[in-house]
Amino acid sequence: MVFKVGLGFDSHRLVAGRPLIIGGINIPASAGCLAHSDGDVLVHALMDALLGAAGLGDIGQKFPETDPAYKNISSLELLQTVMVEIKASGLVVLNADSIVILEKPRLASFIPQMKDRLSPLLALNPSSLGIKAKTAEGLGEVGAGRAVEAWATVLLAG
Repeated sequence: MVFKVGLGFDSHRLVAGRPLIIGGINIPASAGCLAHSDGDVLVHALMDALLGAAGLGDIGQKFPETDPAYKNISSLELLQTVMVEIKASGLVVLNADSIVILEKPRLASFIPQMKDRLSPLLALNPSSLGIKAKTAEGLGEVGAGRAVEAWATVLLAG
């Protein structure tokens, strides 16, 4: 058996008038992610980690922002497409871990919903999916409440 590790990152500027969707969950907030798709930073980081581990490129190559087909698309749909490619490559996801960095609103109470939404798409038991929420302690664009970031790692086997 071969094991493969992937690392993913995503960030988006926060703007008024957009929904804040993280981990497939609509989070009540005064601003959301400026993005071509729905801007779900957690799902984007997970997809990049999956694609990187499998040697299948990145989300910018797979779903370019210049393609109108992806305008406002749910990142969950994109994740499903990535998972089809992962399975076709003979790989399975063993576990995933992630961090979302957002000054406000606080995300801890939404994490169980995120895990419930994402675990089936990743074909993972929720106990094999880590999602953590942190603030930037007032530092940088994230700390000023103008952006959100997410990091993810995945372990694949095949």
